[in-house]
Amino acid sequence: MKRILLAGLMMSASLLTEAQLKTPAPSPAQTLRQDFGLGNIEISYSRPGVRGRKVFGDLIPYGQVWRTGANSATTINFTDDVIIGGKTIAPGKYGLLSIPGAKEWIFILSKQTNVTSPADYKADQDVVRINAAVTKNKTSTETFTLSLQDITNTTCNLVLSWEKQTLTLPIKTEIEAKIMASIDAAMKAEKPPYFNAAMYYLDNGKDLNQALSWFDKAIESNPTAFWIQHRRAVCLAKLGRKAEALEQAEKAKQAAAEAKNDDYVKLNEKLIAELNK
Repeated sequence: MKRILLAGLMMSASLLTEAQLKTPAPSPAQTLRQDFGLGNIEISYSRPGVRGRKVFGDLIPYGQVWRTGANSATTINFTDDVIIGGKTIAPGKYGLLSIPGAKEWIFILSKQTNVTSPADYKADQDVVRINAAVTKNKTSTETFTLSLQDITNTTCNLVLSWEKQTLTLPIKTEIEAKIMASIDAAMKAEKPPYFNAAMYYLDNGKDLNQALSWFDKAIESNPTAFWIQHRRAVCLAKLGRKAEALEQAEKAKQAAAEAKNDDYVKLNEKLIAELNK
């Protein structure tokens, strides 16, 4: 009886040890988060490897719905409105599906967030479908990769790379009206964000005279802020007020030197050189 009990205990210990064994996942999971526009994009997917196999047209059949990854369903979450394939997509979590082809794929944004096989897919849950041309590469990408690239204030590209193929899905957002409304509201606050508002106007081709007025107010609140002084000089230069821009750049350079900020000293020296051409 004791021998039977001892054998049972040893077996339980062995099973417990096996249950605690951890090995690398063949297709490791990744969550990708990227700030974009006034919100962010988050993608969750698993990353299979080529591992010597023929992928497209074999491991991943042409003409069939694919979960665009391995293991669990691939999902994409937006925290603000985006535009894909000409359609406005509301904030939320969606399934990112695809139908691979030899020369062209179809990307599908679906209300379904749990599709792991073609049998799970329901076409009536599609939010938008987008065609994407296949780009053939000379070198091979071993690990399936989704990335967000070429990011601007209002555009970015979702790029799929695997084996010797790359595909690009453009994503846009319209934030102009929201930002302008936000600036209007912020200017009515007790402490308006003069510098940030001026920078947006300066960087986005807005009313430069209004930007200059806000730079002036920002400097009134923080007279030693060499970074604000430098941007004011840039604004004056864009307005064609060369003499004033030179004077302001010299002041900004001196303030930066006193603050021991070599980067801004160099920025002002470069601006002064450009204005003196």
